[in-house]
Amino acid sequence: MKRVIDLAIVLALLAAVVGSFRYLGLDLQALLGEGVGGQMADYALRFLRPDLGLEHLQAVGRGALETLAMSGLGTLLAALLGLLLALPAAGRFGWPGKALARLLLNALRAIPELVWAALMVLAAGLGPNAGALALAAHTAGVLGRLFAEALENAPPEPADAIRLEGGSHLAAFCYGTLPNLWPQLLAYMLYRWENNIRMASVLGFVGAGGLGQMLYTTLSLFQERQASTVILAMLALVLLVDALSDRMRQRWVRA
Repeated sequence: MKRVIDLAIVLALLAAVVGSFRYLGLDLQALLGEGVGGQMADYALRFLRPDLGLEHLQAVGRGALETLAMSGLGTLLAALLGLLLALPAAGRFGWPGKALARLLLNALRAIPELVWAALMVLAAGLGPNAGALALAAHTAGVLGRLFAEALENAPPEPADAIRLEGGSHLAAFCYGTLPNLWPQLLAYMLYRWENNIRMASVLGFVGAGGLGQMLYTTLSLFQERQASTVILAMLALVLLVDALSDRMRQRWVRA
């Protein structure tokens, strides 16, 4: 009986694959036909000669700085908004506030960054401002949920001791709860910054500025050499942010 079920599952998967090809109208013969491989190889070879002209490198440098600033500012705004929403989401203000805050956090992170970017471009105009706001909106939902779970699992004794000594709720949070959670919260922020630098590199495809917008423009004009330089700059920027994030994590989190 088990073999029959396994065979039925395999046949169903094969039928789904064949049905997907037929439904999408994919023509494998055209994709793998004569001369297609040579055309693809010729197109790929044009990317192996990046444009290293001074003017183009300066433009790429400005785009890289825009992308770096977009990711950093978006992550910082998201951390602030996420922490504000994490307090009610952790139940600090009763169950109505918890339910409302969690609903808002779910809504923020349910919408992908590219959709947020398209909305922000319509609201704030073309450029890196829209990209930073888009990253902040989505990342706030992610960090807010993570921060709320960290607050729920935080030991209450330090904050309770400060309140018993006559301290306010704000003082108990700032001096009793937050210091114990700070390494964990910082680790979450650095991880999301690493993700945001990658996403900031492609938000330009919907007009949100940075290297993504330069890549979209160069590809649209079939400028493979210029596009290759932009792609190399994206790779270098991602490696730089990963190295900085790891360095900060070793210095402030693991210590």
